[in-house]
Amino acid sequence: MTRPADFDVPEEEGFDSPHALFKDLRGRCPVAWSNDLGGFWAVTRHEDAKAVLENWQMFTTTVQNVVPPVATTQRRPPLHLDPPGNIPYRNAILRFLTPQRLEAWQPRIEAMVERFLAPWVAQGGGEICSEFSFLLPIALLAEFFNLPPDDAERIRVVGAEFNMALQRQDFETLREKSDALYDIARALIEDRIAHPRDPDSDPTASLLAVRVDGAPLAPDLALGALRQFLLVGIIAPTTFIGSMAVHLARHPDHHAELTANPALVPEATEELLRLYTPYRGFARTAREDTVLGGRQIKAGEALAVVFTSANRDAEVFEEPETYRLDRGARDLLTFGRGPHMCPGAPLARMLLQEVLRQLTARTARLEQVGGIEMTRWPEYGPLRAVFVAHPAAGKKREG
Repeated sequence: MTRPADFDVPEEEGFDSPHALFKDLRGRCPVAWSNDLGGFWAVTRHEDAKAVLENWQMFTTTVQNVVPPVATTQRRPPLHLDPPGNIPYRNAILRFLTPQRLEAWQPRIEAMVERFLAPWVAQGGGEICSEFSFLLPIALLAEFFNLPPDDAERIRVVGAEFNMALQRQDFETLREKSDALYDIARALIEDRIAHPRDPDSDPTASLLAVRVDGAPLAPDLALGALRQFLLVGIIAPTTFIGSMAVHLARHPDHHAELTANPALVPEATEELLRLYTPYRGFARTAREDTVLGGRQIKAGEALAVVFTSANRDAEVFEEPETYRLDRGARDLLTFGRGPHMCPGAPLARMLLQEVLRQLTARTARLEQVGGIEMTRWPEYGPLRAVFVAHPAAGKKREG
């Protein structure tokens, strides 16, 4: 519905402007209506965001799961299913993310980061998203799902085109690239059916082996789930790594501290995830009329749970705009909360910590040059940012 707007979604944004907007909304209108992007409520405070995420009985994910509403087919479980329907899909992946299995990933991730980061540093830096941070998650995805090299390359290309179409609100291209991702997922499923693998060693085989009341998952939903798993790990790491690099360039003292004391990297990663949370548009839909943050929400209206804002709420985080490593436990919403909390969070954290460790070990400092092209809803972070990478002592620059 159209009503007087509490805020407008800017056509263009800078690296800092979203945080200024959300700070303003948290202070004057923490549950704020916008007529843009199909019309939605922005939930900006930590308390309200957590309430929406945990109360799936009132706020469902089955109608719309992001703002803008680009995914409305209801074919992408587990994101499009509330409990208990989402549980079999989550479990098919979670079995590969136990602490014991994650331990085996550490040396593989170290090698992956080195493979893509060392050349970028050696050439003196460059555009960090296309030349480093987009390549890395695809490599991890390919290994995790046991993809052949050709499929990994196709996902890299199609994923980039999907992301650009999303940022430009080019919905015709977005649908085309979404269909291409479905084709990749379909081919992977067909291969696993023709050439069965052990469900304990292959995530796709694990998905196909799931039984609910003795029956396999519906073919279209199994396909949608695999397509969702293939895409979800691509965009957020790309933009967040860009945000980490911007922060290090702006704060060479923080860079130097991590270079001198790598043991601080896990704590620093958590603080950077708080400051530069890469998602601000995961959505829910009100099942019935309700009140949230003093606002009357009508049944059927969309709410964007703005993680990027909630993680800077002064009611939860002292000096929320400040990078501090002495916070201790953080009640972060970066990976969600409740029944749809990101199952891949432990693997993502491992990847991001290793990027930060190697980035601060391999460079003496980063220098950001030129403007930053930013992503738009539902993401936050650089889509394009250029850096000069000054190699650490003993590491020579090529050329």
